[in-house]
Amino acid sequence: MHELIFYPIGNGETCLIKLASGKRIAFDYADLYDPSDPTDKRMPLRDNFRQDIGWWAMPGRNYVDVLAVTHGDLDHIKRISEHFWLDHATKYQGDDRIRINEMWVPAALIVEEGAEDETRIIRQEARHRLKNKGGIKVFSRPEAVRNWFEDEGLSMDEFRGFFVDAGTLVPGFTKEADGVEFFVHSPFAERTDDGVLDRNSDCIVVQGVFVAGGSECRVLLTADIANSEGELDRIVRITKAHGRDERLKWDVYDVPHHCSYLSLSGEKGEWQTPVTPEVDWLLKNGNKSSIMVCCSDVIPQEATTQPPHVEAYRTYQGYRKLHDAEWVVTMEHPTKTKPLRTVVEITTAGVRLRKAGGAAVAAATGAMLPRAG
Repeated sequence: MHELIFYPIGNGETCLIKLASGKRIAFDYADLYDPSDPTDKRMPLRDNFRQDIGWWAMPGRNYVDVLAVTHGDLDHIKRISEHFWLDHATKYQGDDRIRINEMWVPAALIVEEGAEDETRIIRQEARHRLKNKGGIKVFSRPEAVRNWFEDEGLSMDEFRGFFVDAGTLVPGFTKEADGVEFFVHSPFAERTDDGVLDRNSDCIVVQGVFVAGGSECRVLLTADIANSEGELDRIVRITKAHGRDERLKWDVYDVPHHCSYLSLSGEKGEWQTPVTPEVDWLLKNGNKSSIMVCCSDVIPQEATTQPPHVEAYRTYQGYRKLHDAEWVVTMEHPTKTKPLRTVVEITTAGVRLRKAGGAAVAAATGAMLPRAG
């Protein structure tokens, strides 16, 4: 059995994938909890995340096999520099930090200038790993960062093996050996070749195909992909043009950008958000009894400026009913007053949402767990 763990961290996203093989893959890490606020219901990640990777239960499990930083926004990366071992500077090292065997980053993170604080630190770590040719995969064609290579006095051709292009599988994971493969949808060449890179539009979007027994389950991890300028539309058109409709099939749909209307269209709508034909096709491409996970704050009852947007929520509910799917909001599961981990199990019988309860889940409240040592 494989597990997907989504954490209740407000309008942010952290997903830990626990493979049956024992490997641990984190898509983003954002510890947004404010310990000075007694009303904060968001989960503190430091020790809860450690518990889930096996920090105390498994000797030597002080690492993740992969940390995928889908893009450089703070609600996907906060406190990585405090909690993880970073190779590029000793100030970010110590036995109490989680090691990262391999980082996945979009090209936009490598070339971004003017980045501050956490984004700058992670950018420096990614650049360090790339220059030293180890522990890094960059998502895009290398041409997207040609100017950076030239400015650094590096030969781009020497680094091609560290880049992963859209429309390909991520090297290092196979269904046969690991029970999963990852197909890359974004960043894609139509955008990266023009040299104009943007955090949300060029974030990492993948489909994970998980194998459990003789069954396959498909998971779309979408980060903050937008559609205000047709970004998601282009992914759909390109995928379909190559005859790869199955690469946008899903049993688990990670609702993009904290249920923002901008990931459906450029128009919020007065009651519900309209969708383009491409997004309509994508949302209809889910399987029956699927699961839609919305990593966000509680869905509001009225219109708001920031996500989650109730207009987008109403749109998604039509597709939820179409698929007889389960809809889960991370800050509402199992209750709004005490949100816990959202755990999706991938089994030989398909995907299922683990019901809250039991010792392991009960330990996931806002209370901090004991630290090692």
